[in-house]
Amino acid sequence: MLTTIEKIIFTLLALASAYAAYLAADRIIRIVRRGAGAIGLDELFRRAVNATVIFVTQKTVLKRRLLPGIAHAFVAWGFTYYLIVNIGDGLQGFFKGFVFLGDGLPGNLYRLGSDLLTVGVLAGMAALLVRRLAVGPKVFSFREGVKVHPKAVAGIKRDSLIVGSFILFHVGSRYLGESFHLAESGPDGWQPFATALSGLWAEMSPAAIVAMQHVFFWGALGSILLFMPYFLYSKHIHIFFAPLNYLLKPKRKSIGELEKINFDDESLSQFGASRLEHLSQSQLMDAYSCIMCNRCQDACPAYQTGKVLSPSALEINKRYWLNEHGAEFAAGKESAPLLEFAISAEAVWACTACGACVEVCPVGNEPMRDILEIRRALVLMDNEFPAQLQQAYKGMERARNPWNVTADARLDWAKGLNVPTIEQNPEPDVLWWVGCAPATDARAQKTAQAFAKILNAAGVNYAVLGKMEACTGDSARRSGNEALFFEMATANVEMLNEVKPKRIVAACPHCLHTLANEYPAFGGNYEVIHHTQLIEELFAAGKLKTNPDKQSNVAFHDPCYLGRHNGVYDAPRQALARSGASVAELARNRANSFCCGAGGGQMWKEEEHGVEHVNENRFREAAATGSGTLAVGCPFCMVMMTDAGRAAKSEMEVKDVAEIVAESL
Repeated sequence: MLTTIEKIIFTLLALASAYAAYLAADRIIRIVRRGAGAIGLDELFRRAVNATVIFVTQKTVLKRRLLPGIAHAFVAWGFTYYLIVNIGDGLQGFFKGFVFLGDGLPGNLYRLGSDLLTVGVLAGMAALLVRRLAVGPKVFSFREGVKVHPKAVAGIKRDSLIVGSFILFHVGSRYLGESFHLAESGPDGWQPFATALSGLWAEMSPAAIVAMQHVFFWGALGSILLFMPYFLYSKHIHIFFAPLNYLLKPKRKSIGELEKINFDDESLSQFGASRLEHLSQSQLMDAYSCIMCNRCQDACPAYQTGKVLSPSALEINKRYWLNEHGAEFAAGKESAPLLEFAISAEAVWACTACGACVEVCPVGNEPMRDILEIRRALVLMDNEFPAQLQQAYKGMERARNPWNVTADARLDWAKGLNVPTIEQNPEPDVLWWVGCAPATDARAQKTAQAFAKILNAAGVNYAVLGKMEACTGDSARRSGNEALFFEMATANVEMLNEVKPKRIVAACPHCLHTLANEYPAFGGNYEVIHHTQLIEELFAAGKLKTNPDKQSNVAFHDPCYLGRHNGVYDAPRQALARSGASVAELARNRANSFCCGAGGGQMWKEEEHGVEHVNENRFREAAATGSGTLAVGCPFCMVMMTDAGRAAKSEMEVKDVAEIVAESL
């Protein structure tokens, strides 16, 4: 179809575009390589299958904002399909009479797909642009006080308009060009939309129809050549980096699992992340994967209660800084401190490490991980952290628990309950890791007492560690004190490996998470379950009998470290239902659950300034269910929800699942 001069011009433009794109891509590769560690390359086949499934189903996009998600899915599917369409159109333009994939069934199906997805892309992109313009200020903005790159707010909107307009122009030009082709060659039943449009050109002269085919060929493929170099600087590059993110992310047992720092390695001089180059290669890739949709900001309990933390702004700031200074950074120049351009110290300490930002991200980004690495650097390198944490650190250092209760008092809660220690029962079927809160906090002790009643009623062969048990170090690690966590984890693993537990049950999701997901890096590999999982097992085995007269209406709050971090959603609900309780769901539940506000070391410090406390926001949601009792499965949640209920002067009781079950026996 193309003339000789057009072929020459197209070839030269393609070479120039490819070279410009190569320079930009090379810079990005060198930037990512500046990161610490290595990209995950184990189990590539499994990773590739997972990345493909996520892209094809668009499931990470569709789990929130359903209607915009559907529009985005059509754009993603269609624009990816157009990688093939553009190749086919280019070949047909260069070789007269060539029909891409032929006139048989493969070619027919190819043309049907291009016709349907063309309309899908145009409709989806138009809807997304209208949404961006109509509700943009509400969804895609940042509150005052959030650290945001000065060019970002206007730049994101401009970038969206440029990318969206390009897609409409590119796909629209191809649609019009194909309609003119059909006006010349005749209708095609495999291209119903293009055929319908071709009828508009029936009265045009053959010469005019051919001329318009040339115009729209250049509109479709010429626009690709012009856009390609810009593509690598725009947020649209996520279409390439999002699958790479899922393909190359390090394998983790949980979204909250953190990498071990080996303090025995004397060659280490940097702990945590003070600058971009201290982040991992995967974390640098996050900046390029970010679609700037603010879904993480919508899910963040700190942002939603008026704090200045925006996980979205963190990734956007990384990206804009790299767009401005990437050439020097790629060449080896030191980056600016992260606290200067990426996030404020106040925002760093507002994070509850709940994992909502990681779970909701459609492209697999992990802003929570950046924040925790920054905390490590602040604590270990700069000795800067909220003063209130000092008391908890001292307790963990001296008494091996943040409550600063002596080991001799560790079993005071069990007096008169016939709770065997590991010395008394050295080979139990289940080792019960009681946890610091149930062992030392007056309110949480009722949970331990209720669980002991359940275990004894079911005849479980169990034991507790008693004086040997210490804090797992969760709060130390998530507040940045990795050195303290290293000491506690090392000591606990050494002790547990001597005990050789067959199975561990923990009533605290933070203990569960640390024992199951983080101690393996220290040589501790154990089967660990939550106490609600064991209760459900006992019910299923017929070892627990309830009183049918004991009926209650409860609402269940999903703890972050039980649900999002470890995927346990059904066991507590089933245990409650078997106890005779009618279980109501909070508006935000399961993976979308809202944090109680205690995680990430927040339990031991004052909450950053905002419009309300995180626990008050969550309790208000629980009270709205109209249930008489709020059931929880975490001692931190117990404390926070109880405090919020008192502040609200509510009559709603807060009880652990174990307490409700024990009362029903």
